[in-house]
Amino acid sequence: MATIDIDRLVKAYGRTQVVHGIDLSIRDGEFVVLVGPSGCGKSTTLRMIAGLEEITGGQIRIDGRVVNELQPKDRNIAMVFQNYAIYPHMSVADNIAFGLYRAKLSKAEKRARVEQVAQTLGLTHLLDRRPSALSGGQRQRVAIGRAMVRDPAAFLFDEPLSNLDAQLRTQMRIEIKRLHHKLGTTSVFVTHDQVEAMTMADRIVVMRDGHILQVGTPLELYEKPVDVFTARFIGSPTMNLLPANLREDKAVLAGGGSVAVPRTVAPSSDILVGARPQDLVPGPATDGGLTVSGTVAVVETLGSETLVHLEEGGQTVIGSAPGRQIPAIGEHLTLHAPADRLYYFDKASEKALAAR
Repeated sequence: MATIDIDRLVKAYGRTQVVHGIDLSIRDGEFVVLVGPSGCGKSTTLRMIAGLEEITGGQIRIDGRVVNELQPKDRNIAMVFQNYAIYPHMSVADNIAFGLYRAKLSKAEKRARVEQVAQTLGLTHLLDRRPSALSGGQRQRVAIGRAMVRDPAAFLFDEPLSNLDAQLRTQMRIEIKRLHHKLGTTSVFVTHDQVEAMTMADRIVVMRDGHILQVGTPLELYEKPVDVFTARFIGSPTMNLLPANLREDKAVLAGGGSVAVPRTVAPSSDILVGARPQDLVPGPATDGGLTVSGTVAVVETLGSETLVHLEEGGQTVIGSAPGRQIPAIGEHLTLHAPADRLYYFDKASEKALAAR
């Protein structure tokens, strides 16, 4: 296991800079997820840690050792790719054993390692098969096995689940998290899927345009986003943001009505009042929180809950109702979110105005 420290890391392609001097410290045994939209620099950052991309500026240390100039094979890390990168002409056993290609071990020692990894990943009965005879999830486990067999200081995962269907993605999320709990190996996982980030990470790193916006536990990012981007990116469905004007202790909504604003909110004229769909539920106001009324335009029935899309004054707001409470399209409905579940952001800078 190992710590990974990134100091003022920069990556540029010619005159185009894609990673802008980021800093990040990953603790020994931690599972950290880099998340953000396509082009935010998360995969580039991972590839620089792995040594697959040259570093333009800054420093990377793995377990205290500067690795800027080291080849990937000398960094004691293992990487799992999006496309599996397993050899179709080799058996499962040979694919896993390929991770030991440079290891100075006897054939018996290599076989013992392969069998141990196969048992951990539930691949023992598949060792003699070729990749073409495996499911997508089994192929991904083979790729993970090839990384595991080397006993690396850190695992790097580059969107390894993006080629799987929804059910397999969920299954593999659980398997990777269970595997990390068992091995305790430092892991860095890249994804654009915030659900993967929320369910797998010890800490999440939110990236945008080559910058780190916020680092924290899944609950910290969900409860205390530092800006509009993080607030909308973390959580599904995305947070509702309603334009308002701050007047003394009230936020007057552009669509009508007002919300009492806590004293901790920094003064700002034009603001955005945020409410997560799970907090905006049918019913009248009870504590001076946010009340939104409108016409039901779309209903998404999920079983455990029903997502309700209200339209009013050209704006759509998403709320949540109990699974068996299904409003009719065209029905007039009122949703309410408690005052202590609201968020406030400056409209111009998009920064949070108060910590919740």
